[in-house]
Amino acid sequence: MTTPPAAHHPTGADPAPEPPAGRRPTPEPARTARAHSFNAAAAQYAANRPSYPPALFDAIEDLTGRPLAGSRVADVGAGTGIATALLHARGANVIAVEPGDGMAAQFRRTLPGVPVIRGTGDDLPLADASVDLVTYAQAWHWTDPVRAVPEALRVLRPGGALALWWNTDALDVPWIAEAATRLARHFGIDVSAEKRNVDARAADPTGRLDFTRRAVRWSRRVPVDTHLANIGSHSVFLVHGAEHTAAFLAAEREHLLRAFPDGVVEEVYEVVLLLAEAPARRTGPDEAA
Repeated sequence: MTTPPAAHHPTGADPAPEPPAGRRPTPEPARTARAHSFNAAAAQYAANRPSYPPALFDAIEDLTGRPLAGSRVADVGAGTGIATALLHARGANVIAVEPGDGMAAQFRRTLPGVPVIRGTGDDLPLADASVDLVTYAQAWHWTDPVRAVPEALRVLRPGGALALWWNTDALDVPWIAEAATRLARHFGIDVSAEKRNVDARAADPTGRLDFTRRAVRWSRRVPVDTHLANIGSHSVFLVHGAEHTAAFLAAEREHLLRAFPDGVVEEVYEVVLLLAEAPARRTGPDEAA
């Protein structure tokens, strides 16, 4: 699952950033519409969205001090299962949590052997102290952290961890920066807010968690059509009228073919990881004895 309100970038995530100066936050109905927009485009999402590099999962193991293999993991906002599949391949015992009908249906087609249950991060359908790791790939921004943080801590075992990550675009790459400018102009959004707000304060405004941040740069080479289908699967495109979206994608195709005459686009990402460990369970007087 991807992201909400104001910012979005053509090849990366669209987390819920702070609005530009003078602009009001995205109204809740619009945010809700964006959250539900993925269900109608689940197959497009599954076929064209980028994955995540092995180094991301190496970083999770390094920060937690334990292997993913054998760990009990809840992947929340699992969407079509892109991150779930990678966690499963690392040997984790994964249960997916996904609120959307269309996304959950696509998940079941993609990963029939992995359990997926319906629910949200604000009210996890999981038992207390039942998992070692709670993960959110491109999905934390859809939660209310005031509710989602206590829920994550509730379901985590003592010493477990909460891991949040996003694929963000490498805006230092000239063609990506130029594409971001075109997107901002066409849709009236603040693209640079994406990275600015992928930080600990935005993730947990209450300050209850002590996040460690890691970033991993990676890239993939895909046909122009795949790149356009990828960006077209983001919520900012899905909630706009088809004509408005088609006009942008048609113009973008021309720009891309001038930049990549062989028809193959190199998308460059920086996947940003925020990880916080749950506090170990305190020993009471009776247990200490």
